[in-house]
Amino acid sequence: MGLGAIWRGLKSFCRWFWDGRAGKRTPWIRRGFAVLLGLFLVLPVTLLLVFRFVPVPVTPQVVIGFVSGDDVHYAWREWGDISPYLGRAVIGAEDEKFCTHHGFDWEAIDKVWKSHERHPKRRMRGASTISQQAARSLFATSTRNWVRKGVEAYETVLMEFLWPKRRILTVYLNTVDWGHGNYGAEAASQAYFGKPASDLTQTEAARLAAILPNPDKWKAVKPGPYVARRTGKLAGHIYQVRRDGLDWCVQD
Repeated sequence: MGLGAIWRGLKSFCRWFWDGRAGKRTPWIRRGFAVLLGLFLVLPVTLLLVFRFVPVPVTPQVVIGFVSGDDVHYAWREWGDISPYLGRAVIGAEDEKFCTHHGFDWEAIDKVWKSHERHPKRRMRGASTISQQAARSLFATSTRNWVRKGVEAYETVLMEFLWPKRRILTVYLNTVDWGHGNYGAEAASQAYFGKPASDLTQTEAARLAAILPNPDKWKAVKPGPYVARRTGKLAGHIYQVRRDGLDWCVQD
C-alpha cells in the first residue's frame, strides 16, 4: 500500500469520524471526544515536542502582563548562555531531588500534608518540584486553584516523559517569575545586576535563588537580613550540589 492510499484512507476515516454516515445523526459524542483528545493530548504533546528543540516564545503569565499593561521583560537564553551557578542554586533551593524524581517529590508532598493536618489553619507551604514549576510556567498561570493544579500535574507527567532533565531546567530558568515583571534568568540578571545571565557570580546566582519564593517582595539588590542569610546558605548549597553530583542529569 502506497503513501497516497494511506493518506486517502486516513482522510476518509477522519471524515466518517467527524460527520458520520450520510443520512445518519450528527455524531456529537464522537466530535466532543475528538475535541477533548485534541485539547488534552494532541496539542500539549505537540507543543512539548516543539519546545524540546525550539525556544519558548512566550508564556501565559507574560501574555497576561503585556495585556495588563505591565512592564514585562522576557528574553530566552539557551543552557550554555546561563551561568552554571544559577542551575545549581535553584536545584539547591527548590529541588535537591531534581535528577532522581520523575516530576513529583512524594516525600515532600507527604510532609506538607502531615503538617497541614497538624495545623489546618496555616497556609500550606509548597512542595512543587522544578518540573512542576516549569510545567506551570509553560501552560498555566499563577492563579491558585485545583484546576491549575490538575493541569500542572498532567503537563508535568508529559514533560518528564518527553523531555530530558536539562531541557526542563533550561525552560524553568527561562520562564520562572523573578519579580517586578522579570521572567527568566536573562531578564532578572539584567534588571538586578546589569549583566547577562552567563556572567552571574556564585553570590548573585544564590541571591536570585533566594528570592524565588517571594520575588516581588524580597530584594535581590540590597537584600534584607533574611534574604542575606538565605543567600549565604544557598551559596553553600551551590558547592554541595556540585560536590555531591546532585546536578548530574544536566551535565554533559
